[in-house]
Amino acid sequence: MGSGEEEEFGPSALGTKEHWDAAYERELQDFQESGDVGEIWFGEESIVRLIRWMEKQKMPLDCSVLDVGTGNGALLVELAKSGYTNLTGIDYSPFAIRLCETIIGKEGLSNIKLQVEDFLSLSDELSGFQICIDKGTLDAISLNPDGAAEKRKQYVTSLCKVLKPEGYFVITSCNWTREELISEFQEGFDLLEELPTPKFSFGGKTGNSVTALVFQRKKNEAIPLGHVGLDEQRKD
Repeated sequence: MGSGEEEEFGPSALGTKEHWDAAYERELQDFQESGDVGEIWFGEESIVRLIRWMEKQKMPLDCSVLDVGTGNGALLVELAKSGYTNLTGIDYSPFAIRLCETIIGKEGLSNIKLQVEDFLSLSDELSGFQICIDKGTLDAISLNPDGAAEKRKQYVTSLCKVLKPEGYFVITSCNWTREELISEFQEGFDLLEELPTPKFSFGGKTGNSVTALVFQRKKNEAIPLGHVGLDEQRKD
């Protein structure tokens, strides 16, 4: 990898809790003042894409779903409106959870569980989910200025802890390619499919700006304690 890419994915405030606390505190105030729910990560099409996949897989409406880094809860709201009844959202920012609670209350939804939780330091009660969803959380962790590589390793360990054997993990990322994500989750997970995402053109070349993959946790696979992370993959 060249130096330009190393700078692009270097440490950033976007990888810190302080940044997201401040961002969601502002979004909470904006919602209370104007009803603006704030940004939907990767746009509404990312939510539609996920719900279509769940419907295609004929996932039961009571399947247990964990939204990792739920933010304003836009995904959970749409899942609930689509009839799914066993939904949990976690975020390490208490302001995000307060925003999500406020939005869900205004929508009149009661089948969504929310809690302040750091995915890298989970409480024991979070386990046994059939589907885990990440839209941008691993991306943010990858930008943390304090030991991002170790945090990504802990992410995989936490994912194996909360997800049932043969459960599904759906990740949407703008920082990592299909091949890099496959390598990142090779311990404990098999790639099932790549979901279609918008393409962009630049300089006569066409590519994807966003990658969306569906993994399945391997049956009887031990929780990994460490693996070759994304930093090692990107070394020249």
